Amino acid sequence: MPLALTLARGALTSPLKRGVHADAELPATRIGGPVRIDPARLAAYARICGFPGDGPLPLPYPHVLGFPLAMRLMAARRFPLPLLGLVHTRIEITGHRPLHPEDTPVLTVHAEALTPHRRGTEVTVVTRAHRDGDLVWESRSGYLARHRTSYDTDRPAPETRHRTAHDTDHRPDEPLPAVGTWQLPADLGRRYGAASGDRNPIHLHPLTARAFGFPRAIAHGMWTFARCLAESASPQLTAASAEFRAPVLLPASVTYAAEPAGSGTAFQLRSGDRIHLSGRTSAHPS
Repeated sequence: MPLALTLARGALTSPLKRGVHADAELPATRIGGPVRIDPARLAAYARICGFPGDGPLPLPYPHVLGFPLAMRLMAARRFPLPLLGLVHTRIEITGHRPLHPEDTPVLTVHAEALTPHRRGTEVTVVTRAHRDGDLVWESRSGYLARHRTSYDTDRPAPETRHRTAHDTDHRPDEPLPAVGTWQLPADLGRRYGAASGDRNPIHLHPLTARAFGFPRAIAHGMWTFARCLAESASPQLTAASAEFRAPVLLPASVTYAAEPAGSGTAFQLRSGDRIHLSGRTSAHPS
């Protein structure tokens, strides 16, 4: 099914799923199949995110390949959360072996857990890539369905920051040294959407973003994540994780910050004191 039809189907079924909570049942559905890599789209993605135009696939790119499958899973009638309005809150990626443009990986997507959140209910979506039967790449993403909850000042909300295998003791709210400033144009969402296939209306134009409560279009969280990974310029990069903390309204001037080379791998994207994204890179444990 074309992605546009999948999104339309998800929009139509979303009103039927309002008020679903973390005790809902997740379907055991696992969808997937072989995916061919389009060289032109890969090149456009590398350009917009700042990755080299040759060599293995950028570490986040299989997420782009699996995005239509994830949308199909979450748009299904049996999926308990509404697709419309879901917020991507976090991602953790591990590359076990490099993938190359000539590969035809077999991708699978499934939902693993529903978790109470102080702003609603969060689902974990797992994407995996296999080549010749071997697991070569995997990711775990959190998506939040916002709704009213019973948590109040007398009852602490559940922990909303997920510790990952890539975490260390660095606190995500502590400012890191600024490395550079990026000027993000107003059409960044449309350009990244064309390269990635993610044409969510909140990213495309102020008018469509306002329908979802944003004063202007916002940058894709996966673009901010990918751009930070590209800035690390490490060919040995095999694992990365991030939390999406606050939207980036376009156009914008943002600061990329990171731990000094050789002393760690934490990074941030921020505007003044406001942190939009905090994350880490690391080598995959042997």
